[in-house]
Amino acid sequence: MVDDAQNSTLQMEARSGAAITLGLCLLVAMVEGIDIQSIGVAAPRLAPEFKLDHEQLGYVLAAGPLGLFIGAGVGGRLADRFGRKRILMAAMALFGLFTLATVVCTGYESLLAVRLLTGLGLGGALPNLIALTAEAVGPSRRNATVGLTAGGMPLGAIAVSFVATHWAGPAEWRMIFWMGGLAPLALALLLWLALPESRRFEAVKAQGVRVPILKALFGEGRAKASLTIGIAFFCAALVLYLMLNWLPTLMVGKGFTKPEAAWIQGGFNIGGATGAVALGWLMDRRGRAIAMLASWLLIAGSLVALGAMGHDLTQACAVGFVAGAFVAGVPLILFGLASEAYATAFRGTGVGFCVSMGRLGSIAGPLAAAALISGGRSSSQVLTAFLPVVALGGLAAVWAALGRRAED
Repeated sequence: MVDDAQNSTLQMEARSGAAITLGLCLLVAMVEGIDIQSIGVAAPRLAPEFKLDHEQLGYVLAAGPLGLFIGAGVGGRLADRFGRKRILMAAMALFGLFTLATVVCTGYESLLAVRLLTGLGLGGALPNLIALTAEAVGPSRRNATVGLTAGGMPLGAIAVSFVATHWAGPAEWRMIFWMGGLAPLALALLLWLALPESRRFEAVKAQGVRVPILKALFGEGRAKASLTIGIAFFCAALVLYLMLNWLPTLMVGKGFTKPEAAWIQGGFNIGGATGAVALGWLMDRRGRAIAMLASWLLIAGSLVALGAMGHDLTQACAVGFVAGAFVAGVPLILFGLASEAYATAFRGTGVGFCVSMGRLGSIAGPLAAAALISGGRSSSQVLTAFLPVVALGGLAAVWAALGRRAED
């Protein structure tokens, strides 16, 4: 009887710890979404103030993802060494401070530097967020749970879009970065006070298990998973960041007003949060490969529909919602795919590598869009130009989904 009571108490504590972890990770994802979206929302406002042309603006938009590329790899590796909680707190504090520093930038060069450093913190947070979420639940619910938590990112993007539309006028773009900087600093304190460390990580650490980077990524048959998931992340992030940073501009190019373009962007972000949860559930219940194949086909269809639609705001918001469900939803469920490919001892390293591959795509997306727009391409031509990227990403994702899961 005593043993049963002790087991019951331990189970209750485990469930309570998992609930706290998932709730706090959802908040982290929302805060990350605020920062990811903030520069895209603020870009049309700060570009005239700093006299940025399309090429310079493209580099400013790409600086954050470049920092994120570096930060994800480093943050994921450090997580396997020092713990998910410690590195997540440090990353939150770092990107909060440099998001705040954006408000005192004086020109193109300072904007580049601050966005790069903000990306370092943002990148360091992502692998830890995913590892904590994946390790808080059992394998049968991992994709749905990771999708639910990661779905907080588009919710944060909705919040910053709302602030930009209703409270921050053209001359008040700095309010967006005040919001994006103070939130992660407050949350870093909350994480220190309330977030439990991953029990699975603590068990592995107690055993003294350490796996070299190359073995973690490419040893014991993991080369296929690392390469295919990495390619899928690259392609998905390329298309996603095209939409996050340039969708309002592309919609204005189709004749919509800026407020109307903001409504379309809002539909896109709501779709992303919805899609992450629905697709994660689908992966757990109906199979990863089927979910991936259907999702990537619908990404292609969404890009074609956005390019072909006429000047109808209701239709545009509906198409934006569907596009968001897949264009924004697929990168979020790829986090679940990545978390299943690596064991606890090197999950941070593996997820960090995949996120870094995605960041290369997020750098390429805004730069490619800027080049196409500067070259005189129409909104429709810009959107359909990325269909080959979608095809490559879909093939890689399906191949990865057919692979094996890590045993833990």
